[in-house]
Amino acid sequence: MFREHRSAIPIASEAMVQSVQRAVHILRELASAGPRLGVTELAARIGVSKPTVHALLRTLEAEGLVRQERETNKYLLGSGLLRLGNAYLETQELRSRTLPWADALAERTGEAVWVAVLDNDRYVLVVHHVLRRGSGVQILELGASIPWNTCALGKAIVAFLPQQEQEALLQGELARLTGQSVADPGTLSAQLEEVRRVGYAQEDQESVLGEAAIASPVFERHGYLAGAIGIVGPVERLLADDRQQYAVAVREVATLLSRELGAGRGVAWQARPENSAPPLP
Repeated sequence: MFREHRSAIPIASEAMVQSVQRAVHILRELASAGPRLGVTELAARIGVSKPTVHALLRTLEAEGLVRQERETNKYLLGSGLLRLGNAYLETQELRSRTLPWADALAERTGEAVWVAVLDNDRYVLVVHHVLRRGSGVQILELGASIPWNTCALGKAIVAFLPQQEQEALLQGELARLTGQSVADPGTLSAQLEEVRRVGYAQEDQESVLGEAAIASPVFERHGYLAGAIGIVGPVERLLADDRQQYAVAVREVATLLSRELGAGRGVAWQARPENSAPPLP
C-alpha cells in the first residue's frame, strides 16, 4: 500500500547547524526518493558539493544511520534509524495510553485502527496500528507519513488547531494522492467546520483507492491536542448508509481516551481557547 513520504523541507534559522541540517536532508532524500542514491544524485538533490555529501555520508555510515551497497556503491538507510524510531514510539505517550482503547475499537468495529500525530506540519505520522480482525493479507502501516489533507486522521487533528495554524496549512501545499484527494482550500475549510460540528472526520478514497476512514481528535491535559484515532477499511463498508455506528464508536473511544489523558469531562470536543472555532455542542 502506497503512502507518500515527505521530502526535505529547508527551514531558515540562525540557531541551526548547517551540517546537521544537510545530514537530515540526506536521510529524508533516501527515505523519499531512494531506496538507493549515489553521492552525485544526493549532491544534486540537496544542492551541495559532492565532497561535502561524501563526508556527511561517511559520518552517517559510521553511526549506522546509512549503509553503502557494495554492488552499486550507492547509499541506503541504515538499521540505526530503526532503533531511533522504536525509541520514539516507546516514549510516545499517546501511543502507549492508546493501546487498550485501540484494541477495543478494533474489536467493536471489526476494522483496522490507526492512531496518529501531526508531524512536521503537513503530515500525520501513524504511531499505532491494530490490524483488522480475521482478514487476509494486510500491511502494517506503523510509521506511515500521510499528507494531512488526504486522510481522516489529518482532518480530525487540523480541525481543532488554532485558527492561525489552520489557515497556514490551508494556504500551504495540499497533496493529491488519488483523484479523490481534496486539495481546494475552500472545500477543505468547509470540511474542517463540519468536523468541529460533529466531532469526527471521514475520508473517501483520498489516500488509497477503495479505502475509507473515520477519525476523531484526541486531547490531553488543558485541552491540548494529542493526535487522533480512527478506523480504516473498505469504502463500501465504512461509508455505507448505516455508517453512523462507526462514527459513534470512533467518537466515543476518542472521548474516553481524551479523559484518560487528562482532558476532563466536557473538554474533549472543544477547541483550545485561542482557537476561534466554535465548540461542539
